[in-house]
Amino acid sequence: MFVAYGKAEIYLPYSQSLKDKRMLVKGVIDRLRKRFSISVAEIDCHELRQRSIIGFSLVSHQNRDLENFLHVIEETLYFYSDQMEITSFHYEINDVFTP
Repeated sequence: MFVAYGKAEIYLPYSQSLKDKRMLVKGVIDRLRKRFSISVAEIDCHELRQRSIIGFSLVSHQNRDLENFLHVIEETLYFYSDQMEITSFHYEINDVFTP
């Protein structure tokens, strides 16, 4: 079994308030949850109106599946909205429970 986890740092240059930020961040989190059935949440920068860090995790029985999922997740983040920019996208894949 393989476990992938990571984070994406997001810059929201046009966000004028925390309410604007919440709308965009909630939208992208909802899209990732619905499209990929992964665990995802905002994990840092809650009080900053133009920054957010989203954490995610997923599990699969094949490493190749996780690589494909992570590539599509990254693309989804990059193309979600023209009002946000992905400044970094990092992840790790760990092999667990291998005898």
